[in-house]
Amino acid sequence: MTRLGESVARASALLTADLSSDQTVEKLLEETGSRRYLDLTDLSAKEQAELIAARAVEVLPGVDQLAERIEERRTAGRGLSLKLGIDPTATDVHLGHAVPMIALSRFQRMGHDVTLLIGDFTAKIGDPTGRTAERPPLTDDDIARNLAGYRDQVRPFFDFEKVSFRQNSEWLAPYTFPELLGLLAQVPASQLLQRDDFRNRLAEGSGLTMSELLYPIAQGLDSVALECDIELGGADQLLNLQMGRKLMELRGQQPQLVVTMPLIEGTDGTGAKMSKSKGNYIALSATAEDVFGKIMSIPDRLMAPYLRAWTEWTDGEIDLVKGRLEDRSLHPMDLKKVLAGEMVAVLYGLPAAMSARAGFVAQFSKKSFTDVEALPEVDAAEHGAESVATVLSKVLQFQPSASAARRVAKQNGLRLVVETEGGQESAVLTEAQAVRPLAEVVAEVLAGAGLTADSGSVYLKAGRKIARLRGL
Repeated sequence: MTRLGESVARASALLTADLSSDQTVEKLLEETGSRRYLDLTDLSAKEQAELIAARAVEVLPGVDQLAERIEERRTAGRGLSLKLGIDPTATDVHLGHAVPMIALSRFQRMGHDVTLLIGDFTAKIGDPTGRTAERPPLTDDDIARNLAGYRDQVRPFFDFEKVSFRQNSEWLAPYTFPELLGLLAQVPASQLLQRDDFRNRLAEGSGLTMSELLYPIAQGLDSVALECDIELGGADQLLNLQMGRKLMELRGQQPQLVVTMPLIEGTDGTGAKMSKSKGNYIALSATAEDVFGKIMSIPDRLMAPYLRAWTEWTDGEIDLVKGRLEDRSLHPMDLKKVLAGEMVAVLYGLPAAMSARAGFVAQFSKKSFTDVEALPEVDAAEHGAESVATVLSKVLQFQPSASAARRVAKQNGLRLVVETEGGQESAVLTEAQAVRPLAEVVAEVLAGAGLTADSGSVYLKAGRKIARLRGL
């Protein structure tokens, strides 16, 4: 069994345990966090290729070809040569920027050679990818300042001491006009204009400069200069990365393989990409408490994509917890606390992660509802024969309809909470319970917990909305 396989076996046992337990979560975070430093050279070429592909959007021309290239280089006694280009266009870095660095770290630990290409020349053009207008060019001082901030903030995810740094001004600055014309004569204009962002801007009458049009050519020349085996980039960079393959072929080189990484959706759950301009990001410079709290605020559906993008969990482990969510043996809030702990641990260490977890629980999970003024109330004696969903929709008007209330239950968002002197007892109500009489469900839940109506105050909670039950 490989070192990764041994770690997965230990973590899987923890993932089937009680993930509301601080002790279990601390052991889990210690195990999965240690994988960020795990030597992966004992994986076969096929296993390495599959591990990379599991987190990529695309591997071109294919995963089998990636495995073959790894085996070729291994037979020759060396690793792959990888390139990631960075145009340091801003000082603010968020968790979306960490995704390719995490992938590069895996390549590093597999024994491959990584080059970080600083686009000091292309940054003065401005990558037009995804832009609706021309990007302002950067000065040398801008680039140096932004790069320093980028390295400091992304360092927890990636070992900068084990990489080569190159600047593309080395070969692009001396490139002559006759050389450029000779190259452009071999590249169809249609290939440069097939990008959706270019076509959209032209259709809208927005400007498109020749320098932007030539940006993919400049990026492709980077691949020619470095003769790399693989270029890594965001999914939105695919056409730029494919240009590198074409130019390498024109120069008689073995074309690079392309690995594209996912663009991370923002924390607001609207589907928009994580970005500072939309305010839906988690800054790497945020405090441990802020990182933990922002992750706790995300929609439940983002947990699996975030686990895939930011952690060293395997697909099997993620599928395991997804199965536990579906069979309701794991509450989404408990899994979200694990995810939040993972990210705080990598940025600030395991003790900080457990402290942030404890702080969140103290501030929110254990909050006494008896201290909340003017909570709406439901008289169980009057409405006990009505279904829970009807009470939520018609009596409390928490939901627009009974069917909407059932959907909340289906998403594990409906709970019955009992506050006693010892704290809170909480039970998730199923969709089936949501259509049954309120009094029956309350009696059933209390009996299952060994409680009675006199044990404490009872509350009905739907999402973030809470109502006090009386007359039980």
